[in-house]
Amino acid sequence: MLIRAGFEIAYDCPQPTPMLLALSIHPERMPHLLGPQRIAFDPPVGPTEYRDVYGNICTRIVAPVGRLTMAAELMVTDPGTLDAVALEASQHSVQDLPDDVLVYLLGSRYCETDRLSDTAWSLFGGTPPGWARVQAICDYVHDRITFGYEHADSTRTAWTGHADRRGVCRDFAHLAVALCRCMNIPARYCTGYLGDIGVPASDAPMDFSAWFEAYLGGHWHTFDARHNVRRVGRILMARGRDATDVALATTFGPCTLAGFMVVTEEVPPQDTAAPPFFAAPVDR
Repeated sequence: MLIRAGFEIAYDCPQPTPMLLALSIHPERMPHLLGPQRIAFDPPVGPTEYRDVYGNICTRIVAPVGRLTMAAELMVTDPGTLDAVALEASQHSVQDLPDDVLVYLLGSRYCETDRLSDTAWSLFGGTPPGWARVQAICDYVHDRITFGYEHADSTRTAWTGHADRRGVCRDFAHLAVALCRCMNIPARYCTGYLGDIGVPASDAPMDFSAWFEAYLGGHWHTFDARHNVRRVGRILMARGRDATDVALATTFGPCTLAGFMVVTEEVPPQDTAAPPFFAAPVDR
């Protein structure tokens, strides 16, 4: 299947403002791109790219005074299969984990393992280790938190999300990640595109999505505590310890979000030359 995805985001800046952007798709998705990936800026800003310590593609810019619009459109091939399930995937002893996986056992900015450890062990200490334990965590988080865009709070952590019992997709992911780590299961936060493919369309404006991956049986596996069902068409952008590492835009100065639009949709194979999502032209 083919998936069209893209965004248009605008910021108003009262002064030149350095920014770090995590808006490119992940390198492992690059082989599935039809055509080049590029972010367009209006006005032009001279972006540079680098790979961060988690393997994500990051873009450095200095936003000029006034409004800066950034946009991208891409076409991705996808097998059209549901998220994989590996019921037999076992939980590793900590001493047997690879060195590069250990960081995903540690507490982080939004995932306070120290505050949630007792809760996690009281809830999941009796569950079978491995896939069943991670699924039990997803079931709990899915039932614990009520989703609503009006509940978005950039300062909410796993601990406060557990107490508030409301949030957006990042809050589901943060709580699930933290609970997995408390149970000695490495877990990492993921962000990307996830359209309404194979599910009823939502009336809410589309946004980027957050899910997580757990390390079981020698491999990373996809889990989604918010939806808690297998989905089709995830397009990974970035991974990290939590949302801090994969923020869409990290700004080093005052600025105001002036526009935000995300589009993700399945298209027929013959429609690769479909018109652009966004009517306003952007200098490339």
